Amino acid sequence: MELLTTNNVWMMICTGLVFFMHLGFAFLEIGLTRQKNTINILFKNIFIITIGLLLYCLVGFNLMYPGDFNGFLGFAGIGLDAPLTAEGTLDLAYNEGYTYWTDFLFQGMFAATAATIVSGAVAERMKIGAFMIFVIIYVGFIYPIAGSWHWGGGFLGELSTPFYDFAGSTLVHSVGGWGALITVYLLGSRIGKFKDGKPQAIPGHNIPLATAGVVILWLGWFGFNGGSVLSADPGLTSLTLVTTCLAAAAGGVVAALFSTVLYKNLDLTMFLNGILGGLVGITAGADQMSPTDAILIGSIAGILIVLGVAFIDKLKLDDPVGAIAVHLICGIWGTLAVGIFGSLAGLDQLISQLIGVGAYAAICIVSTFIIIYILKKTIGIRVSEKEELEGLDAHEHGMNAYPDYRLNEH
Repeated sequence: MELLTTNNVWMMICTGLVFFMHLGFAFLEIGLTRQKNTINILFKNIFIITIGLLLYCLVGFNLMYPGDFNGFLGFAGIGLDAPLTAEGTLDLAYNEGYTYWTDFLFQGMFAATAATIVSGAVAERMKIGAFMIFVIIYVGFIYPIAGSWHWGGGFLGELSTPFYDFAGSTLVHSVGGWGALITVYLLGSRIGKFKDGKPQAIPGHNIPLATAGVVILWLGWFGFNGGSVLSADPGLTSLTLVTTCLAAAAGGVVAALFSTVLYKNLDLTMFLNGILGGLVGITAGADQMSPTDAILIGSIAGILIVLGVAFIDKLKLDDPVGAIAVHLICGIWGTLAVGIFGSLAGLDQLISQLIGVGAYAAICIVSTFIIIYILKKTIGIRVSEKEELEGLDAHEHGMNAYPDYRLNEH
């Protein structure tokens, strides 16, 4: 009982840290975009976490972890139904690491993260109503179905060499990244982003806030990866936190240096996204890597960030916050790195990782395309030119994030 209590307290702390990451995402998105769209971004982020938890309670948790109905579309029913003892009290034998309620809440925090990744990529030009409908479908149904393929006991765990994703480089980050990629493609770029085929810089309005967001996200990753141990095991949790931190540090440093070599300037935004790329890259195998492995994985992620941002621009895709490079490209890299570095390294494992990457690419690309294409042809997904130029805050929310009170003085 004492061990269960210790494990459960650690898992609840990690749940709080992952919840705190949503503030980090909001700060990062706000900072890297223009002032006139601040309310819109905040609204989307608050909507994601609130509706995400409700949907995960009603359908997502039982769809992702279907109990005796493990399989492709297993579903254990509507709502939460905690296992009880004959006396009607909560059955603490549910799991040696944590209770049923803690399990739901921890996993629910992960579910909302996938849609948050999409939010940043489509910032400043997507209709709020269309985005909200997309979130409801993607978080409520697509994410849990995809998650059940691995974490819910589905077919990826039944491969001869099981697919491995410790904390979600693929299951969370690339699921969000694929959704972002397809939505950005169908949505189109912001007005003024490309001129004569060449990308133009559209500076964010508050880089200090973006920096704070990245630091908050790094802190939250202690819960994201540390909680994925699913217990307070002292050896494994401490190793996981070390590899997580080292990969983040290496990703940031290498991205900053590499971008300086290429572009001859010390770009803080590349530094920040390099940190996030390192974090995403280590997430699939944080419990399997040595400190040296973690530094190598983070370093490669840092290079991929710089090249990835340039590649997305070359494709004429507009991603204001670099979400596709961070979460999709580094998510794929981190997943494949499990088969290259650490205790699971080997050709069989690498093949299984490739199968997993392909499976998640398929479901995310197809489902996102169907959802967004239908929305585009019905209610529309893009705001008008006037609304985009004047800002979504004024037109979709009737609010100003930074009102000038001097105008109201008498």
